[in-house]
Amino acid sequence: MNYQCRDCIYIYKGENGDPIHGIPAGTKFEDLPLDWKCPICGAMKERFKSL
Repeated sequence: MNYQCRDCIYIYKGENGDPIHGIPAGTKFEDLPLDWKCPICGAMKERFKSL
C-alpha cells in the first residue's frame, strides 16, 4: 500500500523505501520509525494518508 503526504505531493512507496533517510526498499509504511519525516516537506508520519 502507498501513502501520500497531506502537506505535499510526495507518495511513500514501500517497494522503493526512502533512500534519502536510509530506509531500504521493501520497508512497509507501518515499519518506518516514529520520527520519520516526509523527505520533501518534513511533515511527520501522522500527516500521511493511505491511498
